[in-house]
Amino acid sequence: MALLVAAPVTAGAAPKPAPNEGGSQSLRAALEAAAKGHIEAKAKLDNSKKRQLELRLELEKVEQRLVTVTAEMGVVADKSYRVGRLSAVSMLLNSASPDAFLERAAGLDTMAQRQNQQMRLLTETREQVTRAKAAIDNEVKEQQKQVTIIARKKQDAERALAAVGGAAAGGFVSANSPLAKPAPRNPDGSWPSESCTIDDPTTSGCLTPRTLHALRQAQAAGFDHHVSCFRSGGGGEHPKGRACDFAAAEDGFEEVDAAGSDRQYGNNLAAFYIKNAGRLGVLYVIWYRQIWMPGTGWRSYSGGGSPAGDHTNHVHLSMV
Repeated sequence: MALLVAAPVTAGAAPKPAPNEGGSQSLRAALEAAAKGHIEAKAKLDNSKKRQLELRLELEKVEQRLVTVTAEMGVVADKSYRVGRLSAVSMLLNSASPDAFLERAAGLDTMAQRQNQQMRLLTETREQVTRAKAAIDNEVKEQQKQVTIIARKKQDAERALAAVGGAAAGGFVSANSPLAKPAPRNPDGSWPSESCTIDDPTTSGCLTPRTLHALRQAQAAGFDHHVSCFRSGGGGEHPKGRACDFAAAEDGFEEVDAAGSDRQYGNNLAAFYIKNAGRLGVLYVIWYRQIWMPGTGWRSYSGGGSPAGDHTNHVHLSMV
């Protein structure tokens, strides 16, 4: 149960207050829009690729059925041509009895019905092939559309980051980061729309279910330093219950740059959220003068020179 609530701080010590992260409201809005747009377009792109694969498999089956029906139609047409050349008079003249005549006539009627059925089946199968090809073409267009959107959102993010550094950075990545339990997605792979409806265990505010899930997953992975999530005012995701600040120091938010084990703690936590970004719905992560976004990767970031603004004393997590 200790993993499901805010981690305690040193006995007898009150946690230092959450930092004033700095940065303009317009910057936070631009970062949110760019990252969210990228994530939404990527989900649609992945769904379109999946749908195109399904359509291509369906097309292969229909085309194989078309070959079979066409061959069967040829057999029916050939037999109908050879048998059906006899007129009603010639059948009567060549029939030994009225019963033989009726049997011959019934056979020709059955042959005509079978020919009509095969013709309808052939027409329907050809139409299925046409529809499947058209659906694939539409999915290809959808993919091209989403690729264009992704490229545009990346440019938007780079323009916003240019004001706070923005150069490519090494970032924080670890192959040893544990995997988080995925958060629920919609059937098409997109993230469900969520509002601030759950009590925030770190403050008196609220969180979205997805943000609380991300917090609990980090705590379950052993990240037990102090956390502060909901914060009223200031813009960004905190007032929406979609952001958390994780102190690098054990006893809260120190007004100094994290060093030694505290800095390594922050490195590991940032790497954890990057590795699980697609599983949890991470919008962006800021840590130690660097910011990670899904469209840009790690970029340099300057928030005004203070430990809080530069995020050198805490890891900031924003969620979709």
